Amino acid sequence: MALAKVDFEVGSDGVAVITMCNPPVNALAIPIIKGLKDRFDEAARRNDVKAIVLTGKGGRFSGGFDISVMKKVHQTGDVSLVPDVSVELVVNSIEDSKKPVVAAVEGLALGGGLELAMGCHARIAVPRTQLGLPELSLGIIPGFGGTQRLPRLLGLSKAVEMMLTSKPITSDEGRKLGLIDAIVSSEELLKVSRLWALEIGERRKPWIRSLHKTDKIGSLSEAREVLSTARQQVKKTAPHLPQQQACIDVIEHGIVHGGYSGVLKEAEVFKQLVMSDTSKGLINVFFAQRAISKVPGVTDIGLKPTNVKKAAVIGGGLMGSGIATALILGNIRVVLKEINSEFLLKGIKTIETNVSGLVRRGKLTKQKADAALSLLKGVLDYTEFKDVDLVIEAVIENVSLKQTIFSDLEKICPPHCILASNTSTIDLNVVGKKTSSQDRIVGAHFFSPAHIMPLLEIIRTEKTSAQVILDLINVGKIIKKAPVVVGNCTGFAVNRTFFPYSQGAHLLVNLGVDVYRIDRLISNFGLPMGPFQLQDLAGYGVAVAVAKEFSGSFSDRIFKSPLLDLLIKTGRNGKNNGKGYYIYEKGSKPKPDPSILPIVEESRRLCNIMPNGKPISVTDQEIVEMVLFPVVNEACRVLDEGIVIRASDLDVASVLGMSFPNYRGGIVCWADLVGANHVYTSLKKWAQLYGNFYKPSRYLEERAIKGIPLSAPASSTPKSKSRL
Repeated sequence: MALAKVDFEVGSDGVAVITMCNPPVNALAIPIIKGLKDRFDEAARRNDVKAIVLTGKGGRFSGGFDISVMKKVHQTGDVSLVPDVSVELVVNSIEDSKKPVVAAVEGLALGGGLELAMGCHARIAVPRTQLGLPELSLGIIPGFGGTQRLPRLLGLSKAVEMMLTSKPITSDEGRKLGLIDAIVSSEELLKVSRLWALEIGERRKPWIRSLHKTDKIGSLSEAREVLSTARQQVKKTAPHLPQQQACIDVIEHGIVHGGYSGVLKEAEVFKQLVMSDTSKGLINVFFAQRAISKVPGVTDIGLKPTNVKKAAVIGGGLMGSGIATALILGNIRVVLKEINSEFLLKGIKTIETNVSGLVRRGKLTKQKADAALSLLKGVLDYTEFKDVDLVIEAVIENVSLKQTIFSDLEKICPPHCILASNTSTIDLNVVGKKTSSQDRIVGAHFFSPAHIMPLLEIIRTEKTSAQVILDLINVGKIIKKAPVVVGNCTGFAVNRTFFPYSQGAHLLVNLGVDVYRIDRLISNFGLPMGPFQLQDLAGYGVAVAVAKEFSGSFSDRIFKSPLLDLLIKTGRNGKNNGKGYYIYEKGSKPKPDPSILPIVEESRRLCNIMPNGKPISVTDQEIVEMVLFPVVNEACRVLDEGIVIRASDLDVASVLGMSFPNYRGGIVCWADLVGANHVYTSLKKWAQLYGNFYKPSRYLEERAIKGIPLSAPASSTPKSKSRL
């Protein structure tokens, strides 16, 4: 690994060029920050230095502060690990320097990188350089003066928008708005920056300390109006994200009390936010997403991925057409097979609708859409399968049908071809039972809608080869999915972990809790919708089929509710036919349907689990926990059985596959923030009151009693199924 260092070179023109070197993005690690301080101090002392240029090596200025320091802060609880950059370096050494400092910016200046550049007296950039302050996406606010300088350089409205959305702008836009002083070619960057710095020193260019600028802020009343609008917006769109309101408060503080006071306030609030659960959750997801690509025994044994140029998808239904869409958008040729021309045309039409929908929403150009659709071919037989590199089977969940298909594929496809199934619950050993190529059989479980949802669960059996796993990981990345490798069991990692979710909700309803109260509270917690609206959306057939699979495998901890069968008997099928727990009318939001109340009462009568026949009295928090703690409990079993490589893989999968709120860090991280002991004692109490559905797992019990986090790696676990 290259050593993080800061280079220093004084030219014959008297300009000191200070260069940050920490590939790949010159992250501001602790040694870089210390090096910058030392180099700026040296430049200040030396009489042969007239001016200073700050830049980054390798065509990149800086990607920002080293986030692994935040992770250490979370692990140790020691905020002092974050150095004082804002005052000591940016204000004292750079902005208040007696010698002019120019930032020569190329490639990217993000987060702390942009904050350093804004502390300089001018900024010269290369075209298409990315400039942004994405700190809020990590649960914190800019901590090196960004909340104060960006509004003063860019204007308040645009600066607030950039920080709250964490979206970067290009240097070209930055030039128009006043953040960048000049745009030059990469070849000219250092030459122009050196001259500019000298001209500032000779007073032929303005010497601007951005913290003292006020012309772009407007009057106090105008500024307050902009900030008040932003506050209202944030209240609506981000009620769970304290960093958003905090950012607005800190900006306002600086406008009212002056830039330097704002910098001090920013540093204080930054340290509070670093220790917040939101920051812990978002930073956990940040690192977890980067860890999923490391698969022991696959990515670390020197294998090279094989190029998948042509793929086949069997089944053009909702999932098959979504998978085919994702593949053609990734520039992979696709053969879509169906059993008759009617189904085939319907599948192709769905793919065309998927692609045109992306064009309509501005996510894809018409030219790219046409190019993608030209890669699709519909077929009714296996003739085109002779040269495919990958087949994904996406037919209905029928064991004998899948077995027949895989037996046929083995005979027709070339010997290197990956044979994948998109099954969401059926054991892959059963799917591939009638083939002899079991090293090529793998699960490629997409989530609906497959061309939009970002998770790809890759399921390996004991016989799946490492090469097949690596190739599928590579395909996942090409089609812009996050591939998580998991072990083989009923429901695999995600559906297995979340099977108690709807059952816990049904148990509560049969204990007398209102359906719509449960949905409302789960939505307030941060999931896109509650469990009952989700059942409406998926259709009741899916819920019935999935429940059957799980009750066969996990009969010791199933709760069987008669409610769904009663709804089906009255002709309801959720959103599919416009009637479920909610009424669905075109053009309007789903509305609660009061006419289900007698059906709910009938379910409660048949279930007969209300204590003394009376509805239980529960708080809002208890409802959320009674729905989600059984999910945590199942996650513990998944960890214990080694179905995932690491706990953070399950966190990523829950966020990307089940839309678990990312600011809660994923299902395991959230449970650790709540505390394993609280989860355990709650489940134990409910198990005594309401039965085995809530019975704590051995893994949860052990860790709660010993005070070990659920996410901590096991010291001696059985061989993990996800890394066999």
